[in-house]
Amino acid sequence: MKQLIRMALTSLVKNELFWFFFAKTIAPLTYYAENSRFKAIFGKRIVMNGPFKGMKYPQTKAICSAIYPKLLGSYEYELEPLMRELCKNCYSEIVDIGCAKGYYAVGLAIQIETAKVFAFDTNPEALTLCKTMAELNNVASRVITGAYCDAETLMALPLTGKALVISDCEGYEKELFTNKVADHLRRHEILIEIHDFVDNSISEHIKKLFSSTHEITIYSSINDEDKIINYNFKSLLGFQVDTKRLILREGRPMVMKWFYMKPKEF
Repeated sequence: MKQLIRMALTSLVKNELFWFFFAKTIAPLTYYAENSRFKAIFGKRIVMNGPFKGMKYPQTKAICSAIYPKLLGSYEYELEPLMRELCKNCYSEIVDIGCAKGYYAVGLAIQIETAKVFAFDTNPEALTLCKTMAELNNVASRVITGAYCDAETLMALPLTGKALVISDCEGYEKELFTNKVADHLRRHEILIEIHDFVDNSISEHIKKLFSSTHEITIYSSINDEDKIINYNFKSLLGFQVDTKRLILREGRPMVMKWFYMKPKEF
């Protein structure tokens, strides 16, 4: 019976009339159904998974980084176990340098009610949307935004207790993290996205600055194609490979690394 079915299917797919019928009927219906489901899921503009599940976005627009991974909750999912642990801490301040639309700045403000959040980005539109998102999620009173953060700005921030500093500054790490800054942050936790593709000496620079005061844990990114195979979010069920690629793609130029640094003495 199975052999007869296989023979029938083999004959069918070789028939040009079948593909004409498929192209005119089944294919458009499949596309319409998938497109409708895509709009229904992401049109809500609510993060669906991860530590910031339930966070609301003001609009579906990509600025500085991809929007769909953030709405799905797969954005930088390599850090998900770490981020869940950080959300358990009662930080007095959180500094997010390169905050974009506020995925971490607003997400952490929601999760850590003790923290005042300082969010910086040089993109004016991203910073405006970060403010809007803070208002939408009722944390605007604790999210303070700024356009530019250099070493002096960072050291001038009032870190009153136990702080968390997050940096995604696109290759500016060596200018931002100086010897003085490293000494200033010796009691605080730090998470840095390392941009060695901009300057391949950044990793060693950061290690040299912080290895005496902090325990350094290194996290590596997963390439976008492997995410299609390995990420099994329920929201992805039923989507074609190209649609999954659109949803999961973060567009990193190479394997990225993050350094999570925890103080040794405190």
